[in-house]
Amino acid sequence: MILPGPHLRLLREQLGYTLRDVEIASTRIAARHKNEEFAIPVSRLSDIEIKGFQPSIFRIYSLAVIYRIDIREILALYGVDTSEMPYDLPLAEAPRTHLSKAMEAVPSAQLPVKLDPAFDLRKTTNLGRMIERWGIVGVQQIAPLIKTDFTYGYVGTSDFTMYPILLPGSFLQIDESRNEIVERAWKSEYQRPIYFIETRAGYFCCWCALKGEQIILQPHPLSPEPLRIMKHPQEAEVIGQVVGIAMRLDQLYDFGKPPDTRLPPRLN
Repeated sequence: MILPGPHLRLLREQLGYTLRDVEIASTRIAARHKNEEFAIPVSRLSDIEIKGFQPSIFRIYSLAVIYRIDIREILALYGVDTSEMPYDLPLAEAPRTHLSKAMEAVPSAQLPVKLDPAFDLRKTTNLGRMIERWGIVGVQQIAPLIKTDFTYGYVGTSDFTMYPILLPGSFLQIDESRNEIVERAWKSEYQRPIYFIETRAGYFCCWCALKGEQIILQPHPLSPEPLRIMKHPQEAEVIGQVVGIAMRLDQLYDFGKPPDTRLPPRLN
């Protein structure tokens, strides 16, 4: 396994740079950003390559620019693998509802690439048993299949606005093209659209109704959260309609208790 320092030295030599060349280029970058932290003196670069010193975030940026590589490649050399973000996200559950952009840094995803021929969409089944093979697929390969009107949100662990039909900690798929509130006599609460709303106080996921120039943010009847009335669109903007939900059903929720924030045991 090649160490970060020798690997960075190899990249430099492959491009024909001397230590002095990198210092000059990084100094230009520092001048453009008006921040000397981007500059990499010859002595510091030598320490990085030979003694294993870790560069700062500013110098990692300069190295990525100068060596013409993705900054995530340098981060990976030092043990920061951004492809691990999907697995680490559940370890940091945010208490407030928000738009989620963390996955934009993930370059690839593990997806089913071959299903059992007996798989039938009409029947309830165990998907784990229907997948014959998983594979790594680059995000750029599936980008054309993604509807660009979609954005993604997260229901905070302290947000009980739509409880119990939408649990805290749920991930949401939001169709931004459906940002007009539709009102009619709904046959059930599951048929009524749920909207993702941005306000000055943060984000809310709820049912909505318009009354003149006001928007009513209506929680579920069993929720402990209050009904909110705001000016529309000055104080509350409809981002879109929730069209997809991913949530766990094995969690216990108590309105009167905050989520468990205890640190996990240390690894020896």
